[in-house]
Amino acid sequence: MKDKILADTSVWIEFFKKDSEIGDKLSSLLAEGSVTICGIVIFELLQGIKSDKEKSIILNAISELPYIEMNKALWEKSATLSSTLRKKGIAIPLSDILIAAISLEYDLSIFTLDRHFENMPYIKLYRP
Repeated sequence: MKDKILADTSVWIEFFKKDSEIGDKLSSLLAEGSVTICGIVIFELLQGIKSDKEKSIILNAISELPYIEMNKALWEKSATLSSTLRKKGIAIPLSDILIAAISLEYDLSIFTLDRHFENMPYIKLYRP
């Protein structure tokens, strides 16, 4: 999955807004076939819906994307990453630890607006 992007929820939220430069960049990456998705991002997007119409729009936008699933090894990698960061005094939300572990395992760059990913070693961030 080299040269693929894992878009974080913060970027997807921009994608669904009108007149968003970040959303437009994600749209371009989607057109190029460069974007992947994982379960935690789907969860975060769908937990915030306000209507069936919103749910349909979101599911339609992500339906054809390559999907990456967590497995036992990734859960263990996530725990190790979280533990390592906590020992350094860095607390990261579970959802972002999972996204980071997936990105490390599959050599993906993370497209995000969340700055705490910058505190994680070896994470490649996509910068438009």
